[in-house]
Amino acid sequence: MRDFKAYFIIPAEPAEVYLALTTEVTINLWTGEEATMIAEPGTEFSMWSGAIVGKNLSFIKDKEIVQQWYFGENTASVVTVRLHEHKRGTSMEVRHSDIPDEAYEDIADGWHNTYAASLIDFYRE
Repeated sequence: MRDFKAYFIIPAEPAEVYLALTTEVTINLWTGEEATMIAEPGTEFSMWSGAIVGKNLSFIKDKEIVQQWYFGENTASVVTVRLHEHKRGTSMEVRHSDIPDEAYEDIADGWHNTYAASLIDFYRE
């Protein structure tokens, strides 16, 4: 198991980024794919038409989202997204722990080139 940590600068205020990560309709807009999301601990979620699935663990409005992401039937990892004010919008701190070794490169690439890139592009338009 491996851990991933990165910071991404999103050109929007933390409150806007928080809504983009926790509101189903907005997730659909910035991903361009189906999503299921209710910002309540204990609820299941799905993004990118089921490519990412898991359970919401906790929320601190406009500041933090903690989720459990599933890999296969018996493997789960924990994703913590913290939002910090930044002079260019929001510094989005991502910590993704317990990633299966064989999935690490794809997950790290996905954070950089799909998840964060799509969110950044959404706010640049």
